[in-house]
Amino acid sequence: MRAAPTILHLDMDAFYASVEQASKPSLRGKAVIVGGLGPRGVVATASYEARRFGVHSAMPMGQARRLCPNGAYLIPRFSLYRQVSDVVMALLRELSPLVEPLSLDEAFVDLEAGGVAFDSRGARETGERLRADIRAATGLSGSVGLAGSKMLAKVASEEAKPAGLLLIEPGTERELLAPMSVRTLPGVGPATGEHLRRAGITTVGELAEAGEDELVRMVGRSAGAGLYRMALGLDDRPVVAERDAKSVSVEDTFDVDLHDRVRIRGEVQRLADRCVRRLRHSGHSGRTIVLKVRRYDFSTLTRSETLRGPTDDPAVVREAAARLLEGVDTTGGVRLLGVGVSGLADYTQEDLFAQSLAAEPDGADGSDRTDRTDRTDGAGGTGGVDAADRTGRADGAGGGAVTSGAAEAEAEGAHGVAEPSAEPEPAPERRWAAGSDVRHAVYGPGWVQGSGVGRVTVRFEQPGSEPGRVRTFRVDDPELEPSDPLPLVGHGTESGP
Repeated sequence: MRAAPTILHLDMDAFYASVEQASKPSLRGKAVIVGGLGPRGVVATASYEARRFGVHSAMPMGQARRLCPNGAYLIPRFSLYRQVSDVVMALLRELSPLVEPLSLDEAFVDLEAGGVAFDSRGARETGERLRADIRAATGLSGSVGLAGSKMLAKVASEEAKPAGLLLIEPGTERELLAPMSVRTLPGVGPATGEHLRRAGITTVGELAEAGEDELVRMVGRSAGAGLYRMALGLDDRPVVAERDAKSVSVEDTFDVDLHDRVRIRGEVQRLADRCVRRLRHSGHSGRTIVLKVRRYDFSTLTRSETLRGPTDDPAVVREAAARLLEGVDTTGGVRLLGVGVSGLADYTQEDLFAQSLAAEPDGADGSDRTDRTDRTDGAGGTGGVDAADRTGRADGAGGGAVTSGAAEAEAEGAHGVAEPSAEPEPAPERRWAAGSDVRHAVYGPGWVQGSGVGRVTVRFEQPGSEPGRVRTFRVDDPELEPSDPLPLVGHGTESGP
């Protein structure tokens, strides 16, 4: 524990939703919910206006729509969120070489290591300056906590929300924590909180009064000892600059259970390609390919195969995922699929035999396979994947965008060319997901408010502009095209007629 509050915790306020409000002027001050839009979608972030209706992250999207029927429901735009996050993290690294990111919108900073603060006054001035710099660079607000430990800095930033700063003076920790709910402490979730409540413990002060021995008896030695130390405000963990990724994975929850085996294979191939793109973006390769299948009855099967060396070759990952799928019974239907790569390395060791492992028995020649079947109890839930891909299908396209015909062609790959059909297939209808970026040849940049029955409604506005006009087009209008997101600040303003 430090004698000065020189550990800073930054948490951006309702990050995804705030980015959407800044990007779309007509949504400022309104309820915005970001997440998977299909019937099995989950809320990723809700704006503070939506939270007043009881909407919160991890809530099923159907429940959110019932609570807040007039909210704006948008797909997540992770590429834009990462761009904004990079700007924020760069500002943090100007303060100190010791920055520990926890997610796109959250990080610890050791101010002493950067020489920018050694006492309470310096820490407060640095925190206020940081908040102003973030506002100037992104147009967004962040909440700052300052304390002598990581745990207390995180508690402080949570108490400061939204758009505030709270500094906990060393020596006042127990007094501040005592009246707070036990759920305030990191790691105390609903199950542990309910277990403690049944024992008559609802506040951090009551947790400290219970004593270490009683807590160990109630929740086990490791958890009990940890709870007692947190209740006393004790935490000596250092800020760690680099947190090595353990795995890279993506997954999709489908609006309707998939039964077509060809369709399922096509989805696995598509997920494998997405996973490799993220793997390469992170600068890693990996040895272990993981397939996750959640079936119609919520049972979750995870299978993995370890290659002889790390790879970032999409063909190798696709073939390994396809081999793993062959051993999974999907006859009852599949509600979720995921592909991941673990055993990460920062280099690639070319393995000429990696693609021939299917001919080897399990565990032969340095490879191994493991099977695990779990039961889960959350509808549409996810597990063990990056938060960036936990929102299910972005387009709400009824269980995936790959058609059976496309899946067949992709599944054949190097094995041959599909025979052309006697009659050309009609072009698939273009899908426009609510919240996605578009550009019109006449009216310029805008975003999709909604689509259906052959029409798409677009609001033409951009960051920094006044709320824009709404126009409706045919979904196949040749002058309307998908577009990349515009930066929140410093992009200039275009205007259409």
